[in-house]
Amino acid sequence: MSFTNNPPRMDRLYRSKLFVPGSRSDFFEKAAKSEADVICMDLEDAVAVGDKEQARKNIIEALNDVDWGDKTITVRINGLDTHYCYRDVVDLMEQGGERLDAIMVPKVGVGADLYAIDVLVSQCEWGTKRKKRVGFEVIIESAMGIENINEIAAASQRLETMHFGAADYAASTGMRTTNIGGANSDYTMLTDGDADGNGRENHWGDMWHYTLARIVAAARAHGVTPIDGPFGNFNDDDGFNNQATRTAVQGCEGKWAIHPKQVPLANAIYTPPESEVKRARDILNAMAEAEQKGLGAATLEGMLIDAASIRQAKGIIAKMDQIEAKSS
Repeated sequence: MSFTNNPPRMDRLYRSKLFVPGSRSDFFEKAAKSEADVICMDLEDAVAVGDKEQARKNIIEALNDVDWGDKTITVRINGLDTHYCYRDVVDLMEQGGERLDAIMVPKVGVGADLYAIDVLVSQCEWGTKRKKRVGFEVIIESAMGIENINEIAAASQRLETMHFGAADYAASTGMRTTNIGGANSDYTMLTDGDADGNGRENHWGDMWHYTLARIVAAARAHGVTPIDGPFGNFNDDDGFNNQATRTAVQGCEGKWAIHPKQVPLANAIYTPPESEVKRARDILNAMAEAEQKGLGAATLEGMLIDAASIRQAKGIIAKMDQIEAKSS
């Protein structure tokens, strides 16, 4: 490891994040009883302009009155380019009580965006003598956000999670797609085929891979947790599972659920598979035996394992212990 080290800022279970429009207060109690690890009450895209102020009041009331159990509770505020933003922050901080865990800031393009919200939140905390420190979440959903990704990741010590917003990112970069996550049948590679040029096949590609890889790397470098964003077709369980599995392998710890039926899918995908957990335990046992013999590496089923293997295994075991602790 480098001498410069940024330890993880958040130690919360974050497999599934269920979004609930702030204008639909009738959904709050249902969300609280769901199996989602995180609930995000939304003031931004899911709320019509005419409903913004009432939605804010609904969320403040829910923060004070609803029993959210042990769930992480966040609120997505309106963007800094709107006149709703400052009032969202001030009212949530001054009237929302101690239950709010984090504020989600959308469409962050530069580090100064997050700094501006940090100033407001810090002053509200001082003024109200709030006991619990509020964390930040950001959504990277523009070309500017990707270009300034490392600056954003380092902009505030409150930052806990970094999320990918595929739809707005596609609009920002002029991508020819209307999908919200998922695949596109035109984003393919064509094989060469045989000597006569026959038998050529189209292989679909992952059009979001580059962007998400940059988010994961920047987040992890600064101790921030990367989270995959929405999958728009909530009737396509196979498509959701495919994308979630891919991003879990890539390093994301969870995914949005824009419909309650996506919650159990996300929880299952971002729970380490039993086979991985067993192998992680086998790695730790094998290395313990090697250390007793004065060895710095060992073999397991014909494969070399060393200090890097231990770090991988410990990460999997720690996540499983967290999940089992919640279940119990």
